[in-house]
Amino acid sequence: MTDLPRPNIVWLTTHDIGPDLNCYAGIWPGAEYANTPNLDQLAAAGARYDNAFATTPVCAPSRSAILTGMYPTAIGTMHMRSRAVPPAEVVCFPEYLRAAGYYCTNNAFSDFQFQVPVTVWDDHGPQAHWRNRPDPTQPFFAAFHGMVTHESQVVANDEQYQHNTKRLSPDQRHDPAAAPLPPYYPDTPVFRQAWARYSDNITALDYMVGDLLRQLEEDGLANTTLVVFWSDHGRGMPRAKRWPYDSGLRVPLIMRWPGRIAPHTQRTELASLMDLAATMLEVAGLPVPAHMHAQPLIDAHGQSAAQPRDLIFGHRDRMDEQEDTIRTVRDSRFRYIRNYHPDRSGMQHHEYADRMATWQEFRRLYFEEATQRGRGEVPNLLTQVQRRVLASSKPAEELYDLHADPYEIENIADDPRYAADVERLRNALQQWQQEYGDLGLIPEAELIERWRPGGLPQITEPPVLQIVEGRLSATCATTGASIGWTTDPPELPIALSPFSRITGDPETDGRSWNLYSAPIPAPAGTTIWFRAHRLGYQASIDAAITIEAS
Repeated sequence: MTDLPRPNIVWLTTHDIGPDLNCYAGIWPGAEYANTPNLDQLAAAGARYDNAFATTPVCAPSRSAILTGMYPTAIGTMHMRSRAVPPAEVVCFPEYLRAAGYYCTNNAFSDFQFQVPVTVWDDHGPQAHWRNRPDPTQPFFAAFHGMVTHESQVVANDEQYQHNTKRLSPDQRHDPAAAPLPPYYPDTPVFRQAWARYSDNITALDYMVGDLLRQLEEDGLANTTLVVFWSDHGRGMPRAKRWPYDSGLRVPLIMRWPGRIAPHTQRTELASLMDLAATMLEVAGLPVPAHMHAQPLIDAHGQSAAQPRDLIFGHRDRMDEQEDTIRTVRDSRFRYIRNYHPDRSGMQHHEYADRMATWQEFRRLYFEEATQRGRGEVPNLLTQVQRRVLASSKPAEELYDLHADPYEIENIADDPRYAADVERLRNALQQWQQEYGDLGLIPEAELIERWRPGGLPQITEPPVLQIVEGRLSATCATTGASIGWTTDPPELPIALSPFSRITGDPETDGRSWNLYSAPIPAPAGTTIWFRAHRLGYQASIDAAITIEAS
């Protein structure tokens, strides 16, 4: 605990971008192409993390790690698009902030691999904002999510693209001819346009960031608020998103905290996005639960953690209908990858992604090279590096020297000069799996049967209510359950959209739910409803109590 004033916290988050911001020029290949004045200014006013990584190169498993502070492979959230039942001790960290008096809002994206309980947020939806808190002196944690950089928007139709980027001036639009394509992409108009539009979308996001930073200034909150910017994983492009290389795992991470983090701070230590959960608790003066795998990146004074990580672990598991299992570990120089299914292509058919122009372009060129072979010609439309993206198999082990080979195109796992590094990182990966467990190595059908025996969800027990000395207490027999309470009477539930059901948005009936953390006053003449939630379980039925007038 700390006696320092508790900061407000704002998260500015986005989808599917690497460190492709101009402030990363010289740190990340191609970052100089970007036009990101607001994010560059944010970085200049605080700390830029040069080696920050997601746990996995796809959104929902990565976000599950961030919200819980736990490795997805350890809590069962590693498969993209699943409904996991994490262990009982796992809690969404905003509940700790709410219990300590924070007003917590989410505008408006979920996608954490489980249904989000109503106990996590004071407000969730496109209206959620710190400005809606009933007490203007209450500290807040407000998360905002930019969708304009999602991979789907890179290949959106022209009308949608123009709408997304309507605020960009002509000189802010990126020239496809100057796009800094990595060597694993074919140099074609399709890829050049995709890279330019990807960069235009980041500039559109930069406008959103500027809007929210100005709102903090308008409200007189900029100097008392920790602002954190991050992306859920790397670029939404082939051989990046869904691939556990730096292109898919390395992310921008920026923190501004006036008076605690000095301007122009450059942090070079290895950082995991998962650690944001522990970091937010630390800066709020709250203990980090012993079960959390996350560790604080900074302390309540804004200083770097005493023991930064020397290894970062990551994984790739089922991606929708793509079945694969990959584990990876990275230190400050090398990335080691263990492919459990070397007989499977890294670019298996993916119904969603295969609709995108970049995926189609890769497959078109690969097919045309097959046609060249059929004519007895030497294939010449792709390089050997590019062909490996679509190859039908992959090595069992990979090792890349990130200092000499930032694009990870020369696998040196079989080079005798690096045998000691392979052995060291292989052993580190195995030790990590043994220490935390790896549910990705268990058949998914077996996990599902454990979680939902016979295909039926487990149900949280209803709260048990008692009045003791004029205060109302609530308990739940289901281990790990959180309890919410409200004085709003029941209403008809509001149907979630198909997308919201997939992403696990909180169910709502229009009522506002408080988090129960200690006995509450029991005013006479009042009816109070309680509901219990355990992650991955069906919520309990409501338990209601009416306090009779004396």
